[in-house]
Amino acid sequence: MLGIVVSRADSASVHIGEQLRSLTEWEQRAPTSDGGEVAYRTEGATLREFEQRHLDMEGVAAAFDDPELIVFASKHAGETGKLLTAHVTGNFGPADHGGRDNELARAPPNAHDRVLDALETHASERYDVGMECTHHGPSQVGAPSMFVEVGSDEPQWNDPEAARAVARAILGLRGVSPDRAPEADGTRRHLVGFGGGHYTPRFERIVRETGWAVGHVAADWGLDAMGAFDTPEAEQLIADAFEQSHATHALVEGDRPELVATIETLGYRVVSETWIRETDGVDLGFVGRAESAVASVDEGLRFGANAPAPGEDEGDRPIAVTEFPDELVDAARGIDREATTAALRETTRAFLTDQGGTRVTGTAVLGAENDRETVVDRLLDILAKRYDSVERAGGRAVAREQVFDPERAATLGVPEGPKFGRLASGTPVDVDGETIPPDVVHEIRTREFPLDEDETSEAE
Repeated sequence: MLGIVVSRADSASVHIGEQLRSLTEWEQRAPTSDGGEVAYRTEGATLREFEQRHLDMEGVAAAFDDPELIVFASKHAGETGKLLTAHVTGNFGPADHGGRDNELARAPPNAHDRVLDALETHASERYDVGMECTHHGPSQVGAPSMFVEVGSDEPQWNDPEAARAVARAILGLRGVSPDRAPEADGTRRHLVGFGGGHYTPRFERIVRETGWAVGHVAADWGLDAMGAFDTPEAEQLIADAFEQSHATHALVEGDRPELVATIETLGYRVVSETWIRETDGVDLGFVGRAESAVASVDEGLRFGANAPAPGEDEGDRPIAVTEFPDELVDAARGIDREATTAALRETTRAFLTDQGGTRVTGTAVLGAENDRETVVDRLLDILAKRYDSVERAGGRAVAREQVFDPERAATLGVPEGPKFGRLASGTPVDVDGETIPPDVVHEIRTREFPLDEDETSEAE
């Protein structure tokens, strides 16, 4: 059940509440003795009004009937113009605006992602949509919670169009889980963010463009408030950020080696934006096994079209690592780099790259037994773009091409210039009344490429 909190001390909250009640049928309930004022109930949601400010509503989930998610309909104040925003609550440092020092509320990363999408859908063109860092109370709510806000000043707080957009986004959260579903290894696609400013464009970009969701975000000033990251107090707060976000991965803005070391000491993983994007849509259990068998994503591992999707990894299936001959891969890459990359990307489960992920190598993780032949066939097709013929001969490929021999042409008296060009292109030329056919100044050159794998190994 979705619990919606409206504060009469917040004009924007009041207007959002009015819009919420106009969007669907509600049954009004009388005030109760548990701290809740007037209540309204509709399918999948309860709305309750309170006199106090949102920031001071510690334990407000107790005023609802076992809510799965609490949403504070609120205002956003700042010099940011017309803005609809969402964020989770708590304090990385002193509790200057509600909550308790160094205490974090339970974040709902999946619902947070969903409400940002909904705000984008319902907002008018006059309003931007964004997300903020963790920056105020309450820090003890009693259920996963977040603020969904209209900003950033009085005209917007009283704008019925903005209030209605927020109300529609909030109602869209009925039945939405606070968290992403766990994958086979128990990992959820949740991130904790560290670093950056009050507004979080990088983390927002990840939420919008990938399948990863973001829970708590500690801005630079919150990290500064921690002091040394290896103190018991800082370690506990960092661990709480992961626990309250149901996350095991973090993205760190800027160069903070001490913070990274502390996160890894606590048993969590710091990943790059490249890692996040490259693992999007790939089962995380398979990602981990492939990285252990080949190399990390940051070292050049990339995932092919045959990589298992989330929930599809066969954890008991060995990782089959194959090495395609360097000579074959180098030749294909020299002829058509993009086609060589596509040959690996479209036929493997994973493959290794170098030069910052821009150049494929010959190392790959295959799936079915015939995947290797499929890759080889694709590489031979690329060779055929340059050579006149490409044939298999045992464990090798034989490539042949007809090559113009300028020395032979000169011996026959052909002058350098246009006649050289015509002969080279296959056109006969006349020299001193004698016709010189192109075949007498061409030779067949042969190059062989090994096809057998250099090395194949299996890793659990």
